[in-house]
Amino acid sequence: MPAHSPLHFKNRLYYALLAAGGLVVLAGLYAVYLMEHHGHIITGMDDQIVWGMPHVFAIFLIVAASGVLNVASIGSVFGKADYKARAPLAGLLSIAMLAGGLTVLMLDLGRPDRIIVAATNYNITSVFAWNVLLYSGMFALVAVYLWMMMERRMNPWSKPAGFAVFAWRFILTTGTGLIFAFLVARQAYASALLPPLFIVISFAWGMAAFLVAQAAIYAWNDKEPDPEITRRMKNLLGVFIIGTLYLVAAYHLTNLYFAHQTGFERFILLDGGIYPQLFWWGYVVIGNILPLLLIHAPSLGKNKCVIAASMLVILGGFAFLYVFIIGGQAYPLNIFPGYQASSSFGDGQIAAYHPSIYEFLLGFGGLAIAFTITLVGVRVLNFMPQDKPHIAD
Repeated sequence: MPAHSPLHFKNRLYYALLAAGGLVVLAGLYAVYLMEHHGHIITGMDDQIVWGMPHVFAIFLIVAASGVLNVASIGSVFGKADYKARAPLAGLLSIAMLAGGLTVLMLDLGRPDRIIVAATNYNITSVFAWNVLLYSGMFALVAVYLWMMMERRMNPWSKPAGFAVFAWRFILTTGTGLIFAFLVARQAYASALLPPLFIVISFAWGMAAFLVAQAAIYAWNDKEPDPEITRRMKNLLGVFIIGTLYLVAAYHLTNLYFAHQTGFERFILLDGGIYPQLFWWGYVVIGNILPLLLIHAPSLGKNKCVIAASMLVILGGFAFLYVFIIGGQAYPLNIFPGYQASSSFGDGQIAAYHPSIYEFLLGFGGLAIAFTITLVGVRVLNFMPQDKPHIAD
């Protein structure tokens, strides 16, 4: 192992974690093989629910990959030393999660090789085509940013590179929100609030992912993060959680104001079966209220509570995306406003969706790719924070 690395995994633990990550990746690839061989008929997806559980994993990873760079931006752009020490790890996590999320998307397309067509026959009017440039641009900019930070002679350029990444990640997350905002045929989407909503939720999910990853790597190396820095980061996480709750509430209240959206909102919030349950209990309670209590309640807010809160935010993020992506497709299309539509094709009926084990394996395979890239990166290079002696405020 390079002598400049400040942390040393126990060899047995490192290889055990690497093997575990590799096995999950192989399980995901096996699921892809079965889905390619038998077709998507073995999944819960159909011609009504075309974006299923793999998309929940993929969108979470992509949005969190943008949000985790907020840690780096606070250091490089706003000059906060505690966060600047964490910028290399934030950059590594961003690349890792973006790679995992895009892998899931590509492998769920049915013909991942067709991405070559999208890249060589560019349709400037398609938001999906825009994201080809946004994702590849993010990889390139973060790689350059890491080089500027970790190569001493390039350090003077780290702040301009940080500004470029700061701007690009806003554009990227806006593009992800626009994928849904431009889907005017679906009542769940087609809202100008979605781009800013995705930007703010990326802050919360990215910070939560960073705190969990940092704590895990410290624990594997028998170290503890600085409690004062943890306090600052958990307070920032609390602000982001409140911000996401505000924008999600604004999104649903805006929909409720319009008469043609009342049916959809009632479906998502009250009588849609699994979707209201996941929204209220999974997202609002588990993903927001409990983390806020763990962060701000007296006698809590310690390191273990912060990690628990971060993990709950991540679980709440998955619940939110399940309701948003799958619930939005399950509600029937309003093809003829003011009329009821029915046919043997299921028009006017709520679509049923039951995710298969293959979808979960593919999704967890994407998480395992992000995990493995992070694990190897931290082992090989100096990505972990090196804090100086700290004086509390």
